[in-house]
Amino acid sequence: MTDQTIKVAVNGALGRMGQTVLGAVEADPATIAVGGADSAASASTVTVPGGNPVPLAATLADLLSKVDADVVVDFSNGAGAVDTMAAATSGGVRVVSGSTGVPPGELERFGSIAAEKGVGIISASNFALGAVLMMYLAEVAGPHFQFADLIESHHEAKIDSPSGTALSIADAARVGRDNDFTYNEPEKVTLDEVRGGLMGGVNVHSARMAGRMARHELVFGTSGQTLSIIHDTINRDCYMPGVLAAIKRVMTLTGLMLGLDQVLGLRDPAKT
Repeated sequence: MTDQTIKVAVNGALGRMGQTVLGAVEADPATIAVGGADSAASASTVTVPGGNPVPLAATLADLLSKVDADVVVDFSNGAGAVDTMAAATSGGVRVVSGSTGVPPGELERFGSIAAEKGVGIISASNFALGAVLMMYLAEVAGPHFQFADLIESHHEAKIDSPSGTALSIADAARVGRDNDFTYNEPEKVTLDEVRGGLMGGVNVHSARMAGRMARHELVFGTSGQTLSIIHDTINRDCYMPGVLAAIKRVMTLTGLMLGLDQVLGLRDPAKT
């Protein structure tokens, strides 16, 4: 480790996502895992996949009192993200969060606190580079087509339908349009809800099945042509390039940044 190596702590270090983040951080030459926090902690250390044991604590505040971290990565939930931002910013530590469900106003509040401390917070609902690029491309293409169908499929244990990513893609497709997409009204319906849910003229269809993690397919149509944009999520490793990009970007950030699209330079922060 050199003085320039980014020291990363992971909240939720015992979960599958936390373990994946620890392994990715350890494997990147620019970062190093220095500790983990997890409410289920029953030991004082956690072994980093592909690396050595690092300190483990039941709370992030306890961990940060023992280790020197530059960035905390959090994939928990809305309440967990609030606790993470409170513990990290109070100690002048940066935050990269993939947690959703943060109460209204809390991100902005902690963004102001981070700015006062001279550190940054990056919060994004999706860290898969392809999914973020898909939303961007949907926004670019949406105004030029009349029809849009979105088919999303996930593993059989997913609790929500459609996925949050699908809703974000449908929203992106509608940006820049003066009206909804044209919607086909079938003259005869032989199976209820066969056309899926409707969102601004975008038909959204959900499939749930064993053997698949996540797939989103957006099909635009207009006279004589269609355009399909597809993103497949194979495993949790798909999120790691985005997480690592955010870790490196937050080191030069002061205040709050929302969305991986800004990290990737797809969107001007001044216009959001």
